[in-house]
Amino acid sequence: MKRHKRHKEDYDRLPRMPALKEALIPLAFLIVILMFSIIWLEIDPHIPLILSAGIAALVASKIGVEWDVIEKGVLDGIMVGMQAMVILMIVGMLIGSWMQSGIVPLMIYWGLQLISPQIFLVASALITAIVALFVGSSWSTAGTIGVALVGIGTGLGISPGLVGGSIISGAYLGDKLSPLSDTTNLAPGSAGDTEVFEHIRHMLYVTVPGFIIALIMYGIIGLGFAEGAIETGQVSLITETLAENFNLNPLLFLAPVFVLTMIVLKVPPIPALLGGAVLGGIFAMIFQGEGLGTILDTMHYGFVIETEAEMVDDLLTAGGLDGMMWTISLIFAALSFGGIMENCGFLAVILKQILSVAKTYGSLSLATHLTTIFVNLVTADQYLAIILPARMFNQAFKDMGAHPKNLSRIVESSGTITSPLIPWNTCGAFMYGALGINPLVFAPYAFFNWITPLLSIAYGYLGIGYADWEKEENI
Repeated sequence: MKRHKRHKEDYDRLPRMPALKEALIPLAFLIVILMFSIIWLEIDPHIPLILSAGIAALVASKIGVEWDVIEKGVLDGIMVGMQAMVILMIVGMLIGSWMQSGIVPLMIYWGLQLISPQIFLVASALITAIVALFVGSSWSTAGTIGVALVGIGTGLGISPGLVGGSIISGAYLGDKLSPLSDTTNLAPGSAGDTEVFEHIRHMLYVTVPGFIIALIMYGIIGLGFAEGAIETGQVSLITETLAENFNLNPLLFLAPVFVLTMIVLKVPPIPALLGGAVLGGIFAMIFQGEGLGTILDTMHYGFVIETEAEMVDDLLTAGGLDGMMWTISLIFAALSFGGIMENCGFLAVILKQILSVAKTYGSLSLATHLTTIFVNLVTADQYLAIILPARMFNQAFKDMGAHPKNLSRIVESSGTITSPLIPWNTCGAFMYGALGINPLVFAPYAFFNWITPLLSIAYGYLGIGYADWEKEENI
């Protein structure tokens, strides 16, 4: 692996490089204000991020950086995630149209048919994986289907930790393989030079073996359970409600087949997903009898349904372009902070200290994993755990000769996937509230979520799944 020469002239526009203590001021402020705001005040991280960007700008001004340079950092930082933000808007449209057309309800309906008393843990992981794949959200999956599975597991006498662990494992596998997931789009967008489908294919190196190992472990544990009578009331309520409110024609499967085919053919994500959204709208007219105006309104504002089953309403009320604006505004704020930190030399100074101990790709990979998990712990937010390390280590991976998709896979493996295991993280807190199971209880049994980062770290030292930057550039 050939190292690329660092372009020091990139910082010639600065009066001087910041000292390490100066570079750490904005980062320290960010950590403190995010911990205070998210954990104690229980508010969203947007404003704290903007305030942190302001502190970074003030420190940059103190060392003599001109405003034009600071502003360029903000704009350059935002441009890095622009493709991801466009994709997120299209994904919102797609989710809305797929809900309205019956595509997602069909996936959920047939997924629930897989439940078996003999292989409950395996079935639980598979069902949540299928639902999350097509819904694109581990939260929605755990908060709806997951609740039903907790009730079934309790009826079978299976411990809450095992039930919760299988739900979390499946939900996060499906989330990581879904082009509808916001974090799955955010990771390649933050790492740069990587498309979402390319990122998903590269994630397969760790997600597939990690999930297979998890399924084997669930299967072995399941052999120790005696057969019992499953309380299928909740599952029946969901399936019956879906059948009553949608025309669940098997031809609806053509939409996900279309999108998956586009992935295999390496069609760019924007036209592929937009085509899927349009196809969903057409199917809504054909199979559900919806009008064009209603379909376009759903793509904009999201799908809303009111049935006699509240959990079905919670699962299917989703999507829409507007529904993605919270995430998009967070990306704007975080990338603005990261852009200033990068353009004004702060990240370069901090990175130099970290890289002083990262002499090989394996050690660089380990440093990135640990940094990402650290950000997850101190900021309590999976989005920041993706964005900040991705921005911080981007150039280091290129200098090492590694393609940025290695970086996007690492920040996903150590960021998104570990977030539900941390009780005070937003993801861990959500799972606790939705499932009623403390993350400290289900974490040991969320096999996929801790096996995957371990595999990813091992791959860094073994060179498994490594993609070279120069070779990729010449293809």
